[in-house]
Amino acid sequence: MARNKYPEETRNLIIDTAARLFVEKGYEHTSIQDIINNLGGLSKGAIYHHFKSKDEIMNAVADKLYAGATESMWVIARRKDLTGLEKLRMIFQTSMYSSAQEELFSAAPDMMNNPQLLVLYLRNSVQQEAPAMIQPILEEGIADGSIQTEYPRELAEVLMLIGNLWLNPLVYPCDTEQLLNKMRFFQHMLRGFGMDIIEDEMFTRLEKYSQLYQENKDR
Repeated sequence: MARNKYPEETRNLIIDTAARLFVEKGYEHTSIQDIINNLGGLSKGAIYHHFKSKDEIMNAVADKLYAGATESMWVIARRKDLTGLEKLRMIFQTSMYSSAQEELFSAAPDMMNNPQLLVLYLRNSVQQEAPAMIQPILEEGIADGSIQTEYPRELAEVLMLIGNLWLNPLVYPCDTEQLLNKMRFFQHMLRGFGMDIIEDEMFTRLEKYSQLYQENKDR
């Protein structure tokens, strides 16, 4: 196969190929050479033209997987018929039930042993999504009376840190029962703030993701 003369198509081909291999073999057991071998003739230079490392490829894979869910969350954030609390609850539901979660847990990247990947994930969730999406929703909730806090910025960051990092076994490895206990604590903590946004059905979904991760992390 000749070099793709359209850079964006080449980039997408690399991402799609890597995503399939990460799910099939696991992130840790997929090398750059594995990705090259499945690109139908593209060279190593084609990969490094677009990505500096496997971590960057994984981040691009995650971005593509979550693109649909992220857009859905922005649609919720822009709605005018919901209170801030209702928006927050729907965004948590959308994130939890995203099909991308299953694929990411199947890939099972160990972020603690991949600092660059962890930094990219932290930057996206806490430094970008927290101030751009979550903080304005909290401020709307304060204005409409559905949320009580004097610290919307700090609370937005804490919600993202806990939801995307502390509750994520890809970052904090733990067994299923430990993860469910952490989720119960998070639910209890949020109720203490008057934010009952974690439904009991979410525990079943979280248990599924945890079991999927446990099955794939040692491949």
